[in-house]
Amino acid sequence: MEAVNTAVADTGSGEEPENGAAGTPRAGTPTLGQVLLAVEELWPESLAEEWDEVGLVVGRPTATVTKVMFAVDPTLAAIEEAIEWGAELLVTHHPLLLKGVTSVAATTAKGLAVHRLIESGTGLLTVHTNGDSAVGGVSDVLADAFGLDNVVPLAPAAHGLPEEGIGRVGDLPELMTLGDFAARVFEILPSVAGGVRVAGDKDGLVRRVAVCGGAGDSLFDAVRASQADIYVTADMRHHPASEAREAAVDGRPYLVDVSHFASEWLWLPAAAEALGNVLADQGHDVEIRVASTNSDPWDFILTPG
Repeated sequence: MEAVNTAVADTGSGEEPENGAAGTPRAGTPTLGQVLLAVEELWPESLAEEWDEVGLVVGRPTATVTKVMFAVDPTLAAIEEAIEWGAELLVTHHPLLLKGVTSVAATTAKGLAVHRLIESGTGLLTVHTNGDSAVGGVSDVLADAFGLDNVVPLAPAAHGLPEEGIGRVGDLPELMTLGDFAARVFEILPSVAGGVRVAGDKDGLVRRVAVCGGAGDSLFDAVRASQADIYVTADMRHHPASEAREAAVDGRPYLVDVSHFASEWLWLPAAAEALGNVLADQGHDVEIRVASTNSDPWDFILTPG
C-alpha cells in the first residue's frame, strides 16, 4: 500500500518568516490543542462506546503540529514511520492503552511505544468507535466503496444524530450474485494474507447489504432486523457465524468475513482528507499523510487445493 498524501494548502501570504520570534509557531501552524478541536468536530468523543478509550494518549496540547500521520494501529512500525517522516502527531484508529496498565517501562512493546513517542516529540491520538459511529466514519466509507444507496446506521448511536451509529445498511443499485459481490469486496479492500471468506450460495442474489468495519459479529440481531441479504464484517468467530447460518432464512443473511485491518484501512484516506479540510478552513497549514505500514498480523495462509 502506498502512502496517501493529503497535504493542506498553505493559506498564508508567503511573506511570513518560517518561525516567529522566541520560538513562536509560524503563521498558520496550529497547536496540538487546536488540532484536537478539529478532531472533536469530526469525531466527537461522545460517540465512543462506553468501554472504549479514545482521545489524546501522548502529547502536549501547546506543542505545534506541522505534520499528521494516520494509521490503523499504533504499532512500533507505524510509530517509527511517523517519526521518520517528522510527524508531530500520529492518529490511530485502535487504542494503544485500551486496558489499564501499571507500568510503561520500555521492557514491553507498549511501554517502548510510549517512550519512542515521548522521546521523539510525537503525539498519539486515538479515534476509535467515535470514528466508527460518526458521519463519514469507517462503515460509511465501506458503504460508499461498495456502492450502497439509502444508507442508515445498523445500530443507531444512543447519544448522536439519526445518521450516526455503529455499522451501516443500504441497498445496491441492482441485484448482484453473492459471488460477484464478494469479488467486489476483495478488489476494493487492501490485499492481505487472509483474503475474504464467504458463507452462502455463490449464485444467490443480494441487494440489501449490512456492513461493519472491524469486529462486528455481536451485531447479528441488528443485521437480521435490517433484513439484509448479506453482512460484511471482520473477525467473525466460529460460534456466532455458525449460529447465524443456522438461524438464516433462505440462507440469508449471507456472510462475508474480511480482515479487521483491511476493513478499517479504507477510512484512513477519507479521515485524513476530512481533517485537512477542517484545518484548512480554520487557516491552518498542516501536511497530512496516511501511513504505508500494513499492520495486518498475518503473513500467509494455506488453503485446500
